[in-house]
Amino acid sequence: MMAVLLLSCLLFSCNSVDDDRLPNLPVNLNLGDSGLWNRYGVAGFGLYRYFIPELKEPSGFQYAASSCAGFGGVLLIGGMDPFSGEMNVPLAYDLACPVECKPGIKVRVDDSTFEAVCPECGSKYDVTMQAGAPVSGPAADGNHRYALRRYQCVPAQYGGYLIVNR
Repeated sequence: MMAVLLLSCLLFSCNSVDDDRLPNLPVNLNLGDSGLWNRYGVAGFGLYRYFIPELKEPSGFQYAASSCAGFGGVLLIGGMDPFSGEMNVPLAYDLACPVECKPGIKVRVDDSTFEAVCPECGSKYDVTMQAGAPVSGPAADGNHRYALRRYQCVPAQYGGYLIVNR
């Protein structure tokens, strides 16, 4: 409940949070059956995986011709949905730092804090409880703040999820 209140304060304060700074590109990752989800999905809070087609990441994942991974790739992580309060749900974000706006500059999850960190500008983002909101660094400074672009994790018929940008 406290996280939802904090997120509301962040979203409706005088400072705006922009999560649309990156180009709005298609995302279509099919983890739509339980076998794929069990192998490539996330099963708990703070567990994460990167989907970067050009690096063939994750290893062994077969990207289909229809697969798309946004601007900089996709971060899939288990967390709390800040809009519903539901715990241990998959959350997805673009890996590109919205301050840098370059597909090759990708945030990485800090295993000790579960924050996504930009290696270039040092911005940190809360990806487990605050919808990719900036925590510190240039993304959190000033009157205009930059959040990570969010993607949807849609439950699929056969036990997994589809990661999409709608």
